[in-house]
Formats: sequence, structure tokens, C-alpha cells
Amino acid sequence: MSVYTNVLSHELDEFLKNYSLGQLEQFSGISDGIENTNYFVTTNKGQYVLTLFEELSIEELPYFVELTAFLSEANIPTAHPVKDNEGNYLRILNGKPASLVKKLNGISIDIPNEKQCRAIGVNMACMHVASSSFKFERRASRGFDWQKETAKKVMPKLNQEENTLLRQELAYHDTIKLKDLPISVIHADLFRDNALFIDDELTGIIDFYHAYNGYSLYDLAVTINDWCMSGDAEQNKYNSAALLQAYQTVRPIEQHERDAWPVFLRAAALRFWLSRLKDKYYPRDGEITHIKDPDVFKKIIEHRANYSDELMKVW
Repeated sequence: MSVYTNVLSHELDEFLKNYSLGQLEQFSGISDGIENTNYFVTTNKGQYVLTLFEELSIEELPYFVELTAFLSEANIPTAHPVKDNEGNYLRILNGKPASLVKKLNGISIDIPNEKQCRAIGVNMACMHVASSSFKFERRASRGFDWQKETAKKVMPKLNQEENTLLRQELAYHDTIKLKDLPISVIHADLFRDNALFIDDELTGIIDFYHAYNGYSLYDLAVTINDWCMSGDAEQNKYNSAALLQAYQTVRPIEQHERDAWPVFLRAAALRFWLSRLKDKYYPRDGEITHIKDPDVFKKIIEHRANYSDELMKVW
């Protein structure tokens, strides 16, 4: 959610003429995140978020905008995209595909509590269950092939310890064969900064632009690695248990999924270590950019690999 494509007021004025959203009052770039250009937009009829897609083509985007509309209509707190006057969710602005959604209330949180983790668990499970009737399909854009290519690119930038760890993790996952595990539409990036709260009430899940049809358990692992590794060890344990127990009130997790849990936690940590290394060493130009620390996930990988027995205790 950095700003890579600059938008001027007269350009946005012209863009908004295609919608019935009133007159532009103010707008500002959003610095959080790393993938797309985002602006807060205020008109005399409401507040919105404008997204310009920096990497996804307009042919790829229907999956994501239809997904957020679908989930919003299934009473999962997501931002429903706004249609233009011709009934389209997508338009072109400054040469980039662009969409508008109504701004959700709430703020992201730094250190989650158990109630907030339970809210995430329940809503993630509802999303996984509801998505069985979603008509679109998409494969992962950052699967294992992407990870191996990215690893080759960043390895020359790493020190010996980091190189060794990266090679070990790639070799470990290369030997794992997963099958017969539940698949659903997954968010695949549900970090704390992609959820909005008012006190302990979850008011929004945002930024679905890494979503795809994949292992439901992987989605849980991505989220646990962020939500339940941000406090002290005791709080992390309580948060993990709260999130997983709440999830299972909607979709019970069977034993064969639990057996694969350590694999998914390490896989999720590897994927984000690699993407952050890539952003660190090969950043894109932008007016406002926000690059996240890759060492966070290096430490999570080391912890998950060294304490795999502890991972099963949360069940």
C-alpha cells in the first residue's frame, strides 16, 4: 500500500466523474504495505480507498474484486468494491488498473489480545467455508517455484549464516509431499495491518490481492506467524490457542491437518522471509514506500525449525 504512481487532484477529479460519489474534497497517499498504490479519498458523499494496481493486470483483477464483493455479501467484514456508472468495478487511472472501495472504520493493532485473535479465527473460518461457492479460481503467484527463483536472486546479497538457513529450508520443503488437505479461497496475507478493529470488534479484513485457492491450513499458518509471534512467549501461546479454537467452532481441523501443522508454519515463514528480502535488496521506486524487516521472519523460521514439538501443544 505504498505510493508508486502519483495521482494529481485534477486527474482524480476526472476519474471520479465516472462514479456517483460526489465532489472530491481531499485525498492523501497511504504509506503502509508494499504492493500497490493506495489513497484515502474523501468526497462530499463519503470516504473511500482508491487502489492503483502496480503488478496485477486488468485481466487478473476480476478474481480479487469479485472475491471482496462475494465475501462482503456473505457478511464477512470486507470492503465491497464500488461500481462505476457503467456497472464496472475496475477502470484505468494514469495507465494502471484502479478500483474504489468504501473506507472501513477501525484501525490495525500492534499487539493483539485473545478476543481479537478469536475474532480473526472465526472470520477466517467463515471465509474458508463460504468460499466453497465462489465461482472464480486462481493459483498462487508466490508458490514454491517463485520462492526458488527469488532465493537464487537474493542469495548473493546474504551472509553465510543466512545462505545456509535459506538452503536448508528450501531443501526441507522440497522433500514434503502434501495431499488430501482441505482447500478453499485463502487470504494468504492476513497480517495485523490487514485487519481493522474498533476495540475488540473486527470491522474489516482488507488487502486480498494475494488471495488464491489453496490450503486452508496455510492461511492459518500465515496469520498465526504474525498475530501470535508479536508479544511475549506466554501471550503468544494464549493468542495461538484462542485463534485456533475459535476457528474450529466454524470449521473443525482434522488430525491429518494437525500432523502437517509444523510444515505449514515453516512454509509460511519462508514465503514472507523471501518476499521481504526481495523488497529489501531490489526495491521498487515510489513516492512513499514502506519496506518491512526480513529478519522478523528469519527468526520465526529458526524458532519453528528448532521447537517443532511445541507447535503441536496449541491443539
